[in-house]
Amino acid sequence: QVQLVESGGGLVQPGGSLRLSCAASESRFSINVMGWYRQAPGKQRELVADISSGGSTNYADSVKGRFTISRDNAKNTVYLQMNSLKPEDTAVYYCRVVVSLTVGVKLYWGQGTQVTVSS
Repeated sequence: QVQLVESGGGLVQPGGSLRLSCAASESRFSINVMGWYRQAPGKQRELVADISSGGSTNYADSVKGRFTISRDNAKNTVYLQMNSLKPEDTAVYYCRVVVSLTVGVKLYWGQGTQVTVSS
């Protein structure tokens, strides 16, 4: 079982910045992809960005050039630096990790952290 602890959400004005962190508990299995998803009221959860254990990244078009995902494998932690925030970035942000088991994979989700962009 992997537990995820998220932090860093809050209220910020348009154009501001926030940094989200998600720390995963130690696992005897390898943590593969780590990523961030978000869900706005009345909308489906969507991928924001993810990063492989080797450092390959993937971003939603809406955040390219504004958000940067990174990870510290030694700390099992993934970060999301969010710059030039817009009101449409307002959502609950969820961390997700993919753990490679002996056979197959397993997904784990964080509890979510609220990001509100408003003046």
